[in-house]
Amino acid sequence: MNKGIFTIVLLIFTLFQAQKPVQIAFLSDVHFQDLYGSFSDHDFKGTINPKTGKSTILRTMDSQLHSTRIFNENYFTFLKALDDIAVKGIKIVAMPGDFSDDGQAYNLRGLHKILEEYHGRYGIRFYLTTGNHDPVGPFRNDGGKDDFLGTDGNPLGIYSRKDVGKSTEKVITKDIAESGYLEILNELKDFGFYPQKEDLFWSTPFDGSSSENYSYEEGLQAADYSKRMYDVAQGFSVPDLSYVFEPVKDVWMIAIDGNTYIPKNLSENPANPSNYKGAAIGYNNVLTSKQHLIQWVKKLADEAKKNNKTLIAFTHYPMIDFNDGATHEIKSLLGEKKWQLERVPEEEVSKVFAEAGLQIHFAGHMHINDTGIRKTGDTFLVNIQVPSLAAYLPAYKVLTIQSPDKMEIQTEILDEVPRFDELFPLYEKEYDALQRNTGKILWNKDILKTKSYHDFMLFHLKELVRLRMIPDDWPEDFIKKAKELNGEDLLLLIQNKGLKAKGIKSENFKNWSFDDLLLDVYQFQSADELAKKDIPEERLKQYHVLETLYRDNNSKDPFIQQLKSVFKILSLLSHGDPANHFEIDLKRKEIRKL
Repeated sequence: MNKGIFTIVLLIFTLFQAQKPVQIAFLSDVHFQDLYGSFSDHDFKGTINPKTGKSTILRTMDSQLHSTRIFNENYFTFLKALDDIAVKGIKIVAMPGDFSDDGQAYNLRGLHKILEEYHGRYGIRFYLTTGNHDPVGPFRNDGGKDDFLGTDGNPLGIYSRKDVGKSTEKVITKDIAESGYLEILNELKDFGFYPQKEDLFWSTPFDGSSSENYSYEEGLQAADYSKRMYDVAQGFSVPDLSYVFEPVKDVWMIAIDGNTYIPKNLSENPANPSNYKGAAIGYNNVLTSKQHLIQWVKKLADEAKKNNKTLIAFTHYPMIDFNDGATHEIKSLLGEKKWQLERVPEEEVSKVFAEAGLQIHFAGHMHINDTGIRKTGDTFLVNIQVPSLAAYLPAYKVLTIQSPDKMEIQTEILDEVPRFDELFPLYEKEYDALQRNTGKILWNKDILKTKSYHDFMLFHLKELVRLRMIPDDWPEDFIKKAKELNGEDLLLLIQNKGLKAKGIKSENFKNWSFDDLLLDVYQFQSADELAKKDIPEERLKQYHVLETLYRDNNSKDPFIQQLKSVFKILSLLSHGDPANHFEIDLKRKEIRKL
């Protein structure tokens, strides 16, 4: 090639690369469990899968269908998501917590191996922050689970000590204990918790260093476990693995460790791992017991503004109410302790962090797709809820920084996942064993007929609502009365005259039941606007009719009032801010659906 032409081509290529916008993928609540891992001190390899001949360490389907997350198939979904990210050419992946399922050593090793493989093969750099499942508490604690699948199809207990757990059939291994911060840091330090050589800047809330004189060697010293402690109460010192990093020029990312582990008994030994409350409540406890994070975020925001850096934060916990304005109605209908309402952040959380200078925040924890916006005076904060790979609707988010003032957010749904049905023969074995044990609730075996990961996860939600959400959250007498009704019954309860004049044919509402309505409410809670593709269009139109009629109804009948609340909740959850593909304009302080 002519030298002049080559120089021009090289220049064009270089300019193209320089102008290419920065992209960051956010993968939250992976809840990685190593199906094909092993224990360092026990020869148990799991149950042999007749389909593959592989020994598999898995949890029962019964346990999955009673949990807000699955434990097994997300292994394959994680690999699919990483393959997807690699094909897109994205080189930065942030993981906002619950990257493991209770931080057991064998799962952390398996996660490390996969992250290392994708870093080596595709040059992807991973940045993790902790969730309430990694760690469960600040220090290593004995533990285990009763619901692994045994070789005979019955549940098997795997514990870290003989005197832990209820199962008679047991496997004892230290690798099932719940790791503390130290163990997690030692295993996964290469994935954000320590500086990476490629980082242009890396710091913690405790080292006080400036980006102007940053050096990798100083970053390594600041990353040491002993230098990342704070007093959560007098005499109780616990770790905080928060850090800030600059993965590419002029982009700062804050990985906030939102876990706040508070001692239950101030007279106890501070090293007792069982003496700490779990962190699931999130930022509400940060306001009271981890205030150094607020000052640190403010310092970083001021410095970022001064140096023209784009600032992005990610944490496990949401900063803004994620119920699209329905929290008050849910509380009135179900009570304060239902629907995970204790996890809803107080309004003060968004106010404090917005005033500290934060504008873009990614979170997980709730396993939902949602966008929340708060404007207070001149401040503007957007909270983007990243869905879980282990729940409906399985997806991850891609942030594209178009300019310092414009961010594009795309939700990447994982409908098709290779090998998602690989474990189905093992569940068949479990179901047969359950049938032999009378008196046990059987899960719906039709889940093993699903043909895609999307359908599998929708079926999981349906069974979760039936087996857990309805019994735990809803008034028994209300459900008993309402579940006998179909759409037409719900219509005729409040409007049986003048329907023809309004162009409404009541018989068209017969096609769905109250159970369908309740499932759709949970679908909107989980997937936001993306739930619409799983609900018939005609039914969505009929919901709109019923929402309007119930809103305008003035009946004092308690049952009608309860139904009125259900339709108001449905309406609010199905009309939230854009949560699929949208643009954030920081200059205009608004978001726009794309």
